Amino acid sequence: MSPADTHEDSGIHCRLDELLAARGMTLTALSEAVGVSVVNLSVLKNDRAKAIRYSTLAAICDVLDCEVGDLLTRQRLAR
Repeated sequence: MSPADTHEDSGIHCRLDELLAARGMTLTALSEAVGVSVVNLSVLKNDRAKAIRYSTLAAICDVLDCEVGDLLTRQRLAR
């Protein structure tokens, strides 16, 4: 079983809400700008995504004028 197949928390946190708020942008506006559905962005924003395409990640970062590390952070998990 690969790590992506488990139901454990990955420890990856998406800061999309914070970045959108800082830029005065809505999820709908981001959706239109990057060509990704609001539903898919919502899954990412709520830390429920299991994967993200590099092209989607790059498009989000371009629109939000941020780096990948600004959008996605790793939180250490308690052992």
